[in-house]
Amino acid sequence: MNKPLSPDTTPAPVDARKESLIEYPSQFPIKVMGANVDGFVTAVTHVARQFDPTFDATTVQLRDSSGGKYLGVTITVTATSREQLDDLYRALTSHPMVKVVL
Repeated sequence: MNKPLSPDTTPAPVDARKESLIEYPSQFPIKVMGANVDGFVTAVTHVARQFDPTFDATTVQLRDSSGGKYLGVTITVTATSREQLDDLYRALTSHPMVKVVL
């Protein structure tokens, strides 16, 4: 017994904004870790400003590692799109002073 041909079942294009669990715009914290050296915090905030012109450096939170060799920097950016966040993560992870981005 032959089954009847079904209509085209190609899925409709997906809107990336509906696919995200994040509602835009929103305040989005990012943790960045690197060596505890002069200029590290400035470098991280400079990258943040490139992707969020409204970035407020007074909201930066710092946390030294137990041995003091590393520094955790939490920046909170205004996320406006998935693309913006992806680009920001790429810029941070490729920065020579940055070890880890969460």
